[in-house]
Amino acid sequence: MTHFRTCNLCEAMCGLRIETSEGRVTSIRGDDADPFSQGHICPKAVALQDLHEDPDRLRQPVRRTATGWQPISWEEALDETARRLHAIQREHGKDAVGVYVGNPTVHDHGAMMFLPMFLRALRTRNKFSASSVDQLPHQLAAYLMFGHQFLIPIPDIDHTRYMLILGANPLASNGSLMSAPGVRHRLKAIQQRGGRVVVVDPRKTETAHVADEHVFIRPGTDALFLFALLHVLLEEAGSKMGKLAELVDGLATVRELARGFTPERAEPHTGVPAETTRRIARELSASEAAVCYGRVGVSTQAFGAMCQWLINVINIVTGNLDRPGGALFTRPAFDIVGGPKAMAMSRGSYGRWRSRVRGLPEFSGELPVAALGEEVLTEGPGRIRAMVTSAGNPVMSTPNGRQLDTAFASLDFMVCIDPYINETTRHAHLILPPSSKLERSHYDLAFHALAVRNTAKYSPPLFEPGPDTRHDWQLFLELKHRLETLRGEPRVRGQLTYRTLKALGPDGLLDLGLRAGPYGMKLRPFRKGLSLASLKAQPHGVDLGPLAPSLPQRLATRDRRIQLAPEPLVADLERLRQAFPEGTGATGDGSLLLIGRRHLRDNNSWMHNVPQLVKGKPRCTLMVHPEDAGRLGLREGEQAVITSRVGEVRAPVSVTDEVMPGVVSLPHGYGHGREGVRLRVAGEHAGVSINDLTDDQALDAISGNAAFSGVQVRVKPVESARTKEPQQHSATG
Repeated sequence: MTHFRTCNLCEAMCGLRIETSEGRVTSIRGDDADPFSQGHICPKAVALQDLHEDPDRLRQPVRRTATGWQPISWEEALDETARRLHAIQREHGKDAVGVYVGNPTVHDHGAMMFLPMFLRALRTRNKFSASSVDQLPHQLAAYLMFGHQFLIPIPDIDHTRYMLILGANPLASNGSLMSAPGVRHRLKAIQQRGGRVVVVDPRKTETAHVADEHVFIRPGTDALFLFALLHVLLEEAGSKMGKLAELVDGLATVRELARGFTPERAEPHTGVPAETTRRIARELSASEAAVCYGRVGVSTQAFGAMCQWLINVINIVTGNLDRPGGALFTRPAFDIVGGPKAMAMSRGSYGRWRSRVRGLPEFSGELPVAALGEEVLTEGPGRIRAMVTSAGNPVMSTPNGRQLDTAFASLDFMVCIDPYINETTRHAHLILPPSSKLERSHYDLAFHALAVRNTAKYSPPLFEPGPDTRHDWQLFLELKHRLETLRGEPRVRGQLTYRTLKALGPDGLLDLGLRAGPYGMKLRPFRKGLSLASLKAQPHGVDLGPLAPSLPQRLATRDRRIQLAPEPLVADLERLRQAFPEGTGATGDGSLLLIGRRHLRDNNSWMHNVPQLVKGKPRCTLMVHPEDAGRLGLREGEQAVITSRVGEVRAPVSVTDEVMPGVVSLPHGYGHGREGVRLRVAGEHAGVSINDLTDDQALDAISGNAAFSGVQVRVKPVESARTKEPQQHSATG
């Protein structure tokens, strides 16, 4: 039997053609008829079968006991979860329960729709997610400049003639906040039409290898480089905003701010020659269609929000925002930005409250996850005593993972909605495993809103879930209902809401959102408009056209104007000046700067439990430049000790000129050798966790995003280090 589906293991939304026989997958390949991916897939696609059939995947709830994990019924598990959460909040206050949500949530429309309902029922301010170790600076800049956290400009990669890429590796990510299947071909097409691709990164990434030019930059200094670009653009060419000039406030302020940030001032800190900066700025300005794009590497640093702000500013002053070939806003079929209020995502908020221990700012109802460990371990009123995690492994994915390990072990109660016993869930008292990705329907609410072309596609379940299987949206709805019942909230209204939502499910809500969207009801190209039924009739998906200009209508600010100089970002400039004083440069104190990296076959840590994705040469190695290797006595393949303020790990050395001198790189998502983890394949490729080195105290002060890029570390050969068993760690803080 043949099924057509969207791969939901990363952001690219590649179309799949899946063959099944007698209830098992027999082949997975690209769907040539998918209008968006056109047959492209990456190696991760085959993992859908492996994940579905994985013997380590939990199929029913389990409770941790003194003698091990014991299976229990769904009713018992849900009742106990609600009862214990309610009891802790009743005794210690609503904020005594914390929540962490991992990034697989955005790949599941059921979870995206029903999780917010559960969070509102929980009533805690201690909410955390993977956003604050990833794209939070994008969201903050979008909120302050355009009025909505998800009004994020997307590079029009298919029509641009000059693409400047900072801190991003789309050949490994398939495009991030720029869903673009087959991105290698899209980048090559830029060059074939006479354009250029320029990559600025501390590592010569896979993307840098296919670019026209790669420029090394010292980690954490991208804001200086971007300001230097802006300085040249405004001083030499002046503003070229064109029609945007009528929509923009704050140009004079930005011009004055950029005046002092010359390329010569930036060079000693960034390592980018001033003449290179000036040339790139002139190329940007001269191109008839250009776009500046920055991702994780520029977000996860001490000036992440400033970087994303400046990238937007550069696209605006060069006239490339809201222009084909520049950066454009999407118009998705289910509009999470401009749709009906009941269907749209929150526009965002900033600083309504702050974390208890460090006073870090809230954004859109969440606190920075770098504060989670201290919020559990620091005594006093408001301390987190119970945790709910969903689709996340924060011990592996957030800074100072060892501290979080200790924190989770101290909780009064922990429940995890997750299919695995991993580095985080091993601390749980209860684990509630949801259905597999092939047992649920699928529609990309988030990534259709972040894609390089407007498309829509619905995938029905490949396999019908068994009677003892629950979807994550069902778990959120049941826990919401139980908590409200325990609190004695209005029974008639509560029962009516519960029954209505249970009957509609995510697909019913999806249908309502599609009908209310910009292509719904009576609009062409569908005679009756777009709906769930019409999407089901188009199993390969529907092409809704290229990105197109949409301003000022798409703006969500009250006056429908772009705020080029938001006050919080302008005020943060003094911190940049103090961090990088004029007339000084990088100091040679013997430390190295640690950055992460991602592989095409990696995304989340549980993918290391798929044999097809971990085969080949070991990938958890420390990249070191030959100059640093020679100076430190490091040799190819031999073990090195890497030490930061918070911890220490050992990893084999890979000597390569693909990192710049003074920089070392470890991949993320490894470190599976902890006791009690039940990931057999991952355990055979354990590696070490970069987040046993990253520092929970190192943040972008304005957004609260973790500053992973540029952590100071010291590296030495194992034989010159103090005696220690491999892969043991120390941590403080």
